[in-house]
Amino acid sequence: MKNYIISIRDEKKNDAGPKAKRDIEFFLKDTFEVFTLKYQIETGLMSRLQKVKLAYFTIPTFFKKHRDIDNIVLQYPLYSDYLIKILVRYIRKYTKAKLYFVIHDLESLRLFKDNLEYVKNELDFLNQTDGLIVHNTSMINWLKKSGCIAKMVNLEIFDYANPQDINSEWKYDGSICYAGNLAKADFLKQLSLKNQKLVLYGPNPANEYAKNTEYAGQYTPEELPKYLKQSFGLVWDGDSLDSCTGVFGEYMKYNNPHKVSLYLSSGLPVIIWKKAALAEFIESNNLGITIDSLNDVDEILNKLSLEEYRQKKENVMKMAAKLRSGFYIKKAVDVIMRRDIVSGYGS
Repeated sequence: MKNYIISIRDEKKNDAGPKAKRDIEFFLKDTFEVFTLKYQIETGLMSRLQKVKLAYFTIPTFFKKHRDIDNIVLQYPLYSDYLIKILVRYIRKYTKAKLYFVIHDLESLRLFKDNLEYVKNELDFLNQTDGLIVHNTSMINWLKKSGCIAKMVNLEIFDYANPQDINSEWKYDGSICYAGNLAKADFLKQLSLKNQKLVLYGPNPANEYAKNTEYAGQYTPEELPKYLKQSFGLVWDGDSLDSCTGVFGEYMKYNNPHKVSLYLSSGLPVIIWKKAALAEFIESNNLGITIDSLNDVDEILNKLSLEEYRQKKENVMKMAAKLRSGFYIKKAVDVIMRRDIVSGYGS
């Protein structure tokens, strides 16, 4: 059986691409080969020329030569409606392959949620597939309600290829870390913990934070886990302490932040907004704490017993092993492909 993953690489950024997509390639490497589309995502003359070359030469040539492909997993989005149309056209023209999308982001739920034309166009792309691997049940329910008729499989959580040793330290001191683009985390400027230490990692730190907050530098996704030695990892977004706000805060109601997988695969229980889509996963697997407001953190952690933390940490260690092995993407791909084999289009 011949299987391919379709991914993109931004030529201008000169890197290996977003980690979540690279990780999926890594975890499926034993059963899938990779077909990489290289172009600049940002609009401009060079980007247009690269896309024209892909559309008129690279893509049709590839599928003419690989007519015997059985399954294709496309890492969505490609940030080019034009190239998606070209890909679907030539996949259907030259092969009998099943086409599945692994959804990384839905702009219909993020930047264009109020743009009805954009939502319709995105759903049209998704409905042309043989199946979708979707973040969680919240995203699946929104897609169904919005008119998506493709069969869908719940990924549950993103795996994380973590090259560092797992933080197996069981000592609990209530410390918290936050990793991400600090320029987009305005809530950190307001957060002043009384009893817990907050350690920040990432680019664009503010000039000043509260006294219990420490900036600890910026590292690559592969290096960062080595420095995550705190008791919890924080997942929050927006400019408010009372709720996750703004475009990206609202998006947390539907998506699986890769940050969660970073923390868990590193051995850290998480603190996450109670209304986030992943909150149910964290609660049901006892992998951390869900909160309504960051103003509650001091009190909640002060009341947390060592035994309660030990149970969470024990569960996180088991989950870390799963995430480092690609358990969830392998399971989702197996389920969606097996449905086609067994029952045509599944249920």
